Amino acid sequence: MNVAPDELKTEIEEQSRSLQRVRDEVAKVIVGQTAMIDRLLMALIADGHILIEGLPGLAKTSAIKALAAAIDIDFARVQFTPDLLPADLTGTQIYRPNDQTFWTKEGPIFTNLLLADEINRAPAKVQSALLEAMQERQVTIGDETRLLPDPFLVLATQNPIEQEGTYPLPEAQVDRFMLKVIVSYPAKSEEKEIIRRMARRGLPEIQPVLDPAGIVRIREVADAVYIDAKVEDYIVDVVFATREPGSYGLERLENLIEYGASPRASIYMAQAAKVEAFLSGRTYVTPQDVKSVGPDILRHRVLLTYEAEAQDLTSADLIQDIFNTVDVP
Repeated sequence: MNVAPDELKTEIEEQSRSLQRVRDEVAKVIVGQTAMIDRLLMALIADGHILIEGLPGLAKTSAIKALAAAIDIDFARVQFTPDLLPADLTGTQIYRPNDQTFWTKEGPIFTNLLLADEINRAPAKVQSALLEAMQERQVTIGDETRLLPDPFLVLATQNPIEQEGTYPLPEAQVDRFMLKVIVSYPAKSEEKEIIRRMARRGLPEIQPVLDPAGIVRIREVADAVYIDAKVEDYIVDVVFATREPGSYGLERLENLIEYGASPRASIYMAQAAKVEAFLSGRTYVTPQDVKSVGPDILRHRVLLTYEAEAQDLTSADLIQDIFNTVDVP
């Protein structure tokens, strides 16, 4: 999409109204959690998967279901459990004795929005079954490969890995998630509103206000947002600082980071920064957009050493240190 800045500004304002209608519908059942809702919309617009982590009862599943209801699009939910099998997710081939042939029964992964609920309660074999689908947008069942619908997004929730019955996700799979969002407890005023709204039988009905064509249009507009070469250099510097901290005056982090972020982080940070600018009503990306999305892009890609864990440090601490140190254009 190649348009003049004035035309792009008008397009952004128009598409922002569509997104506001989605927010209004979601707000019928979700109180607060605006950061999580904005990140869900960012993943939808940027065509990237999202991992949401938080304790049970913080409306993670409800928010994703509400977003799916506000969009006229196919939606499926899979509750991940320790006894889940890969075929329960992707589907399987069934033998028909009548004509001695096999037919393929597609699993719930053949949808537009897949809610992988409590993804880290299933063993690694099931979690790994998502890898091909998340990266290649296709699934192999037996000797047959089938393309997934477009758009296809995995919206996954997980409990903190310290909880009983959870398994850490494989690093290769975690890297496929564009964003990892941490959800915290609501404020007192929000919790009081939650009681008033949810402590009754009848809940508000969410109406679909956006269709697949609308999603495609929004993506085209967001993709047209301008990102300057200096901002691209800033993104690369931030990502390289996770791999070579000593080159950026961060020698103190060299013994704290086991592995830095992959090139996929640079790609996702540029895409997410453009969507952040779009959501802010701007036609261009600023370094602040990169700073806003950076922690959610990097927190699951920066792996710590035992020394960092012994010091009770988190990846968020080191990422903040990097953003505070790397020169801003």
